[in-house]
Amino acid sequence: MTQPQGKHIAVIGAGIVGISTAAALLKDGHRVTVIDPASPGGPHAASYGNGAFISPASILPVSQPGLWRKVPKMLADPRGALTIRWRDLPALMPWLVRFLWAGATGEKVARTARALSSLLADAPQRHADLAARAGLSDMIVQNGLLYAFRERAEYEAEAFGWGLRRDTGVAMAEIEGQALRRAAPALDPAYRFGVLINDGAHCTDPGGYVAGLADWLTGQGVVVRRDRVIGFDLCVGRLRGLRCADGNLACDLAVIAAGLASAPLAASLGDPVPLAAERGYHVELREAPFTLDIPIMPQDGKMANVTTRGGLRAAGQVELAAPDAPPNWARAEILFEHLKQSYPALSGATVSQAARWQGNRPSTPDGKPVIGRSTRSKDVVYAFGHGHIGLASAPMTAALVADLVAGRHPARDLTSFSPTRFSLRQRETR
Repeated sequence: MTQPQGKHIAVIGAGIVGISTAAALLKDGHRVTVIDPASPGGPHAASYGNGAFISPASILPVSQPGLWRKVPKMLADPRGALTIRWRDLPALMPWLVRFLWAGATGEKVARTARALSSLLADAPQRHADLAARAGLSDMIVQNGLLYAFRERAEYEAEAFGWGLRRDTGVAMAEIEGQALRRAAPALDPAYRFGVLINDGAHCTDPGGYVAGLADWLTGQGVVVRRDRVIGFDLCVGRLRGLRCADGNLACDLAVIAAGLASAPLAASLGDPVPLAAERGYHVELREAPFTLDIPIMPQDGKMANVTTRGGLRAAGQVELAAPDAPPNWARAEILFEHLKQSYPALSGATVSQAARWQGNRPSTPDGKPVIGRSTRSKDVVYAFGHGHIGLASAPMTAALVADLVAGRHPARDLTSFSPTRFSLRQRETR
């Protein structure tokens, strides 16, 4: 199929954000080339192995008031839900200081929650619409999400965060007793309280979803090019093309949505954005003796449990380390032990039966993505740094990028996502 003759836009990165952006730009009538060194949806990408939740409730940053007091424990406890590798601490220290400062007060967290809500409030419906366009409706399931607690007191101890969710309009219902048993029959009865996110959804195969969207876009005329972008051809601030490892590409505009690889590209355009690899893990048990009709996040394990096409998946953990550090598979074993503790039917299962995965979330210290124009050229737009919310926030991010490209007033306020918010001058005026 021949593409419509609009601007020629290069999207750098073929993860869920880049592919969603390509779809939004194509819908607006542009010619689109997606550039990535690897195939869309592969296990190299954070899009492949995430928890599959599409939750309007995922608005809280990892950094919270008082977290700084726990840093010594994080360094000493390699099995904690959030851990830091000793040897990578010196390199991580500038990012870590900003990370702790970003969550130092309740008001800072509340501002972040409100900003993230603007990206996530209608995420399930946006994904359903995108999947329907691509003929992938079976991959997006809208039947809610369940956050499970062993006791109501554990929920009440997190009252601040749940209050923020409620204040930002997240539709939720408290359930317990028989209602909880009906919603999650496989869950250990020791979990006595739950919060049902009524409008939540999940993806049955995140990697397959990205690959399926890319295949559909290719059929619509989008070019998916296996290559690595190494620089930009600028003339008096205007973009003329991209310098790539396998040959240059002429284009009118570019969108940087390349995960961790976005940071050096943005820095070359005058925008040094601090990105760290929040390394996550998953285990996936193909022959699980049950399926979860509603995905569950047991709050004692802080892990997403979901039945995917590959089996029963448990995904989570935050490990701050160098992106190229070898995986610490003990982190995957922790997830598997949480699975066994949460579901009695898994009592005889062993970790050797589960597939395992490790990937790098591209995370900013304040928990918000970077969405906006580059300092050096208005022809380059940023859409990266989504951390834990890449899957859920991708369609809204794509719509905002399309607005910027078209010169429309963006559908959401982009101030909180500005690429210049990390500069010294900007911090001094805030």
